[in-house]
Amino acid sequence: MKIKILVVDDHPIVRKGINACLSRQKQMHVVGEASNGCEAVSMAHKLQPDVVLMDIEMPQMNGLVATEVLRRELPNAKVLILSMCCNAEYLRRIVKSGAHGFVMKGAPIDESIRAIETVHSGELCFKANPDVLLEAFYQFVLEKNMPGTLQLAPREREVLICIAEGMKSKAIGVMLGISTRTVGAHREKIMKKLDIHEVAGLTRFAIRTGLIKADPDPNAS
Repeated sequence: MKIKILVVDDHPIVRKGINACLSRQKQMHVVGEASNGCEAVSMAHKLQPDVVLMDIEMPQMNGLVATEVLRRELPNAKVLILSMCCNAEYLRRIVKSGAHGFVMKGAPIDESIRAIETVHSGELCFKANPDVLLEAFYQFVLEKNMPGTLQLAPREREVLICIAEGMKSKAIGVMLGISTRTVGAHREKIMKKLDIHEVAGLTRFAIRTGLIKADPDPNAS
């Protein structure tokens, strides 16, 4: 059985290019093309594709919203996001949408083919810089378990970890290469963003969200 594919992109030349590349693959068949998210959802219901190759930035309904709709209404359809953007925030949003994978536009055709086959098999496939992937999934987990954490900038998370580990402002400043006054400013921003106004509360928060590990109970057997 060939893998039925729906190509979604608002640029006709991109759709045709993808179609031309995939048409050379004996195990794949492009069943349709859509130019926006609304059209993609409608065509997916009609054509029942196995894999949807989804662009993000499109009129009427962007690719991430369309992906969320497809995950609810056609859970058997696998969505593989195609985009030129590849940073942690974009990938976090892609993961949150329920997409099964991501591949850069312009990636080698062999890599794209493997990604399609991988998501079709039911596995996840995110092709991006490992550091970017790690940060994206880290942000996703934090947002899922404790939404407030995502509001913190990377430096604020570093300061929060130091505070939760019992370090004083001067030691934090030396460790991070910033002034004591800057440490204090970060502390105030952290407390305001998380609506936690005591060190003990920040420590509990850091433990709950996995930023630090809880000290083992000395009385535990």
